[in-house]
Amino acid sequence: MRVLFLNPPSFMGFDGGAGARYQARREIRSFWYPAWLAYAAGLVKESLLVDAPPADMGIEEVVRAGKGFHMAVIHTSTPTIRNDCAVAQKFKEAYPGILVGFVGPHAMTLPLETLQSSDSIDFVCTGEFDYTIAEIAEGRDFREVSGVAYLQDGKLVRTPDRPLITDLDALPFVTDIYARDLKIENYYDGYLDHPYMAIYTARGCLARCAFCLWPQTIGGRAYRTRSPENVYAEMSRAKSLFPQVKEYYFDDDTFTGNPSRAAGLAKLIGPLGLKWSATARANVSYETLKVLKENGLRLLVVGFESGNQRILDNIKKGITVEGAKKFVRACKELGILIHACFIMGLPGETAGTIEETIRFAKWIDPYSIQVSLPAPYPGTELYRQAVKEGWLETAREELDRGQDKPEGQKELVKGGIQTAVLSYPHLPKEEIFEAVERFYRRFYFRPRPVLRILKEMLSDREVFKRRAREGREFLSFMAKRKEAAR
Repeated sequence: MRVLFLNPPSFMGFDGGAGARYQARREIRSFWYPAWLAYAAGLVKESLLVDAPPADMGIEEVVRAGKGFHMAVIHTSTPTIRNDCAVAQKFKEAYPGILVGFVGPHAMTLPLETLQSSDSIDFVCTGEFDYTIAEIAEGRDFREVSGVAYLQDGKLVRTPDRPLITDLDALPFVTDIYARDLKIENYYDGYLDHPYMAIYTARGCLARCAFCLWPQTIGGRAYRTRSPENVYAEMSRAKSLFPQVKEYYFDDDTFTGNPSRAAGLAKLIGPLGLKWSATARANVSYETLKVLKENGLRLLVVGFESGNQRILDNIKKGITVEGAKKFVRACKELGILIHACFIMGLPGETAGTIEETIRFAKWIDPYSIQVSLPAPYPGTELYRQAVKEGWLETAREELDRGQDKPEGQKELVKGGIQTAVLSYPHLPKEEIFEAVERFYRRFYFRPRPVLRILKEMLSDREVFKRRAREGREFLSFMAKRKEAAR
C-alpha cells in the first residue's frame, strides 16, 4: 500500500501535536519533529510524511495530499482527538476506499473509546506502531498483525500486544525521511539554535515519574538504546544532508539514562564537530558532564519540576533538591547551559510550595525556563490518582455516573492553550493557572535574564530579530492565556 503518515492540522502554533510531551501551544512558536511517524514512514517503501502544523497546512490541503494513497496513519492525542476525527472523516469523504488508522498514546490507552469516536477510523495501534503499520501496508489481515485493535460488529477486537522493539539499530534513519518530506527551517524551539534537528538515540525511560506520558505508554519503562556506531552513522549522514543545521538535539526521554553510554557516544560523535543539546536528569556527575561538554554539548533540557522535596517525592521524580543544586553548579562551572522545566500544580502543591519553586528557579538561574501545568493523560499514574482523589472534577463526575471511560481529560487545552484541570481543596485550579504567568514574569523580569537576552541580541543580527519576535509572541501568548481562562 501507499501510506500517508499525518501529523494533522490543529490549533494555530500547536507545539508538535501528538508528538509533543505537552500537546499544547508554547509561549513562543515551537515545533517538534514528527520522529515517531518518521520511523514508521521509513519502513514503508511507498510512503509520505506530512507534518501539517509547522507547514501551516489546513485540512483541505492535507486531504489533497492524500490523493492516490491507500492508507492514512494519523498521529492523535488526547487534546486533539475530536479534531483528528474530523480530519479522518474528510479523508473518507474524499477517498471512500482509503484505510484510516490512529496511532499514539491516546489510541493505545483508550482503543475502544478512540474507535468509537468516529466511524472513519478503521483501526488503532496499541503500542509501538512502526512494524505494525509496515505489516498492514503489506496487505496483511488485521488478525495476523500484533498490536492492532478494531471493531467487528460493534465489538472491540484486539490482537496480541506487540513486544517492544529491542533492536533499534534495525530501524531506518529518520533524517532520511526529514530530507525527503520536511522543510527543516519550519522547526523552531526557543532554546535551540535555528535551524535545529531532533533525533532519538534511545526509547523508554527507567525513571518512575508519575506524570510523564511517554514512558507510561508508547515508549515504555524498558530503556532501549541504539548503538553508538549507529547514532554516529546517522549524525555523519545528517551533517552532509543538512549543512544548514546549526544544532542537533537528542530528544530521548532521558539522554543521560545510562551515563557511561552517553559519555561514550559523546566521544564518538565529538570529532564530527557538531553542536548538540540533549535531555538529562538533574543527577549527572561532574565527570560525565565534562566529557559531554568537551565533545560538543551546548545545552541540557532538565525536568526539575519543583523546588519542593515533598512534591518531588510525591511524583516519584527520583532526585533531590540538593542534588539538583549540585548538578546546576557543575553545569555552570563547565559552561553548559540549562533549559529548566517546571510544573505548577503537582500533587502536594500549595501557595507556599509555588513560591518555593519560584525562588529555587531564581537561585539556579538557568539559561531559560519552561513552566507547564500538570497534564493527567489517560494511561499515566497521575491520571489514575487524580480520578481516585477527585482532583480531576469532570472525570470524577463521569465515573460516579458509571462511565468507565471519562472524557474530562479532553479539556487539557482550550484553543490550543494548556488549561489547569487539577484542583485541590486547598489550592483551586484558578490559582494554579495564574501561577504560571507569575512564575515567568518573576523569573525573566530580573536584571540578570534581561541583560543575558540583550547581550545575545546585540551579538548577532539574526538572533536580535528572532528574540524580538519571540518577545512579541510571549506577550501575545500571555494575553491569550487570560482569554482562555475566562
